[in-house]
Amino acid sequence: MPETTQAPAQGPTPPGPEVAPNSGPGGLRPDGSRWDALSIAKASSKRDRIRLMEGGVAPDLGGLAGWEFAGTNTGFWAGLIGARKFKKGFYEGSDLHPGGPEPFIQGYNVPVKQNGVGKPHLAKPNDDHPRRFGYYRVHRVIPGAHMSRYENGLLLDYGLGKNPWYDPGALLRDYLVQVYADDPDLLLGHAFGVLPGIRLEVSFFVLERMNRHDYHGR
Repeated sequence: MPETTQAPAQGPTPPGPEVAPNSGPGGLRPDGSRWDALSIAKASSKRDRIRLMEGGVAPDLGGLAGWEFAGTNTGFWAGLIGARKFKKGFYEGSDLHPGGPEPFIQGYNVPVKQNGVGKPHLAKPNDDHPRRFGYYRVHRVIPGAHMSRYENGLLLDYGLGKNPWYDPGALLRDYLVQVYADDPDLLLGHAFGVLPGIRLEVSFFVLERMNRHDYHGR
């Protein structure tokens, strides 16, 4: 049976930005059709993904909070280490780092069963009791900030998340855009690791809106 993308959750879709920078040729596939989560994960080149990142828009923070997204890393290496698929959730919680960038929301990752790209994202240990880890603060990219990229997007800063001080994941920084301004259910990210004076590319990842949740950081 051919693989299919997982259908977004039912219900009202939060409003997105009004302008659509990616509506032109740069935001389309070679055959003129739009990209979707599965085609980005399996058929896009690095050049395609950079073009989509640069032409995307910043997702609405209010439209992210309270939702979990099905995530897929691009590139063969993620499959080798059992991390091709995952989930990301977003929530409104208490400010763990007063004085940090505002406005903001927060987020987390959830491990899922590695059952193949395009198949349902099944949380570990189960959907009723997912294991949350890899927390981050979400805010607009600050123009002109040291080593920043994609000023048209959001920054997921793991250094300002609810992570233990010894967690190496705190070195991660993800840039996130909404691929098409009229579709808040499809997001694209570019992940980096940061060390003093150094930024190392980790991967691109695609997110597709999946389900609501009631987690608030407790």
